[in-house]
Amino acid sequence: MSKMANDYNAINLSQGFPNFETDQKLKDLVTKAMNEGYNQYPPDSGIKVLREEISKKIKSLYGKEYNPDSEITITSGATEALYCAITAFVNKGDEVIVLKPAYDTYEPTIKINGGKPVQIQLKGENYKLDWDEVRSTVNSKTRMIIINTPHNPTGTILSQEDMLELQKILSETNIILLSDEVYEHLIFDKEQHQSVSKFPGLSERSIVCASFGKTFHNTGWKTGYCVAPEKLMKEIRKIHELTVFSVNHPMQRAYVDYLKDPSTYLDLSNFYQTKRDLFLNLIKDSKFSYTPSKGTYYQLLNFSGITDENDVNFAERLVKQHGLASIPVSKFNINEKDNSQLRFCFAKTDDTLEKAAEILCKL
Repeated sequence: MSKMANDYNAINLSQGFPNFETDQKLKDLVTKAMNEGYNQYPPDSGIKVLREEISKKIKSLYGKEYNPDSEITITSGATEALYCAITAFVNKGDEVIVLKPAYDTYEPTIKINGGKPVQIQLKGENYKLDWDEVRSTVNSKTRMIIINTPHNPTGTILSQEDMLELQKILSETNIILLSDEVYEHLIFDKEQHQSVSKFPGLSERSIVCASFGKTFHNTGWKTGYCVAPEKLMKEIRKIHELTVFSVNHPMQRAYVDYLKDPSTYLDLSNFYQTKRDLFLNLIKDSKFSYTPSKGTYYQLLNFSGITDENDVNFAERLVKQHGLASIPVSKFNINEKDNSQLRFCFAKTDDTLEKAAEILCKL
């Protein structure tokens, strides 16, 4: 869709990246690190001072203390963290439960390692999770469950009750939980992010993947991290070392200083909720229907009041005829189930959102 947006000179609200600049202070810190000579390989697990800052951050937010030496690894974006976590533990014949719609790297990575994705579709247009279905799907072959909260592409979140139910399901098993929490700081309406790190019965078996790129508006820097108990992290690091060895050194140095000010990430919920509210207010008189996103920087819009064509065709027509790119949600679902929904990224300048809304209101 981004390629199509470029081909047709369309406004791009499809791919998940901001079109505004990262903080100049953070860019200056990278330059400072380069000028101070931090331009060679860092330790493969990441520089210790950054791992220490991450440990402090997680403890302050979720009450869980991870050992910086043995339980935290800096990765080339959250996607590499996800790849290493799956590759470290999933072998031929293992089953991995994937909740659909799902981020599109989970299943290929499972298959590359000989595993079998076992798909569970979230229910209805608001994508509710049926825990009884999860419970009945777990069996002796289940090696891993992957969750994502706040959730891409739907903008939904898992509640404390959800996490406690998951904890019950896993309590008598050896199943590993892989938790994709890259949007942890983008959560709205005074809701609280329920990290698996907050729940002892989950954290003891969990790998949590996070992203500096999603948090600090610089997805192209490809810097993230994962945390896990030492017994799990030991295996993840074996894959990480052979995949990328280490991650961009000056950017790691910059994040060390930047994380010392908690407002850099604690203020993001208000920042993005303002953008969500602006976007929804601008289209309130359109023929789209919606439930406001609870997290991430994505908003689903239902177009059934406009056309009965499928979401892929409508998304393509929206680009070619109207100059606006989005993502058809069916591509994330089991059997490409079509709920007449498109995903729009609102991590854009106000001017971009206004121009996009003007197009949407004319449909």
